[in-house]
Amino acid sequence: MAAQTLRAAVRLRVVELIGDTARPADDIAADAGADPRSVLRLSRALAGLGLLREHAPGTFSVTPTGMLLDPRRPGSLTAFVRVFTDPVATRAWERLDDSVRTGDVAFDAVFGTDFFGHLARHPELSAAFNSAMSQATGAAAAALPSAYDFGRFTSVTDVGGGDGTLLAAVLTAHPGLAGAVFDTAEGLAGAPATLERHGLTGRCTLQPGDFLAPGSVPKGSDLHLIKSVLHNWADEQAVTILRHCREALPPDGGRVLIVEPVLPDVVGTHPEGHATDAGITYLSDLNMLVNVGGRERTRADFEDLCGRAGLSVTSVTPLTGAAPFSLVEAAASA
Repeated sequence: MAAQTLRAAVRLRVVELIGDTARPADDIAADAGADPRSVLRLSRALAGLGLLREHAPGTFSVTPTGMLLDPRRPGSLTAFVRVFTDPVATRAWERLDDSVRTGDVAFDAVFGTDFFGHLARHPELSAAFNSAMSQATGAAAAALPSAYDFGRFTSVTDVGGGDGTLLAAVLTAHPGLAGAVFDTAEGLAGAPATLERHGLTGRCTLQPGDFLAPGSVPKGSDLHLIKSVLHNWADEQAVTILRHCREALPPDGGRVLIVEPVLPDVVGTHPEGHATDAGITYLSDLNMLVNVGGRERTRADFEDLCGRAGLSVTSVTPLTGAAPFSLVEAAASA
């Protein structure tokens, strides 16, 4: 119910229409072309969720959290809310019990194709998904450049890097690095604008391709960055992706840096320094089950995947400021 309340707020542009000053619900309704009494009820629900504040009966302002639903503001999560409250993301959840019973991906049964195949057939939805992924990368992009020793590398390839938001942050902070963004043509659609906005078109190339295809990951970098990719895939595909990264690395000194949540062995027993996320990662794990067939993983899981791909995990550290993400560094096995 809370998720669908946010969906309605985004679709009606409630936060955007309120703006920087308190406004009566009647005025918001008039600008939204909506029923005034219903807008009042929606606004009060949003206030109950901490997104708006009611100053006087029927008059509302936006809280700092609510500002995340204003598409005009930096750090907005509007596209993220639109995508993950859309039926394409929620309908498979109605069959969670089926997925738990069988281990099968409910999305495929509901839509007659896999999630990413569905995106490829719907360009507008694909663009919205790419925008949502870019928004979801904001905290990691702010934290990562100072959280890892990028200075020991000459070039970094962001495998499945989408519109380049994460890599742009790394290259901006480390002017001695060159880079490449590797993703499908659909995934790279927003990347030229990102690179141009950050003045990186001369230091970063775009490489379209399919990381599941043999020989697909481009050579030339001594570091492969891979964020929020492996959890989309079952173990066999994840091993394939990592193996292709391993094959593209130089024989000495190359590294793969995985940026994903790392589950503890027992719920609620995160190692010191690893922030908890009130169970969100476990819900994400179920989302992977019903929608794409992937999973969230423990350190032992990552060590198993990397070992099967010819890599060895050298460290696992929390990404401070971007919980629940951790940095899993892997090197080529001897």
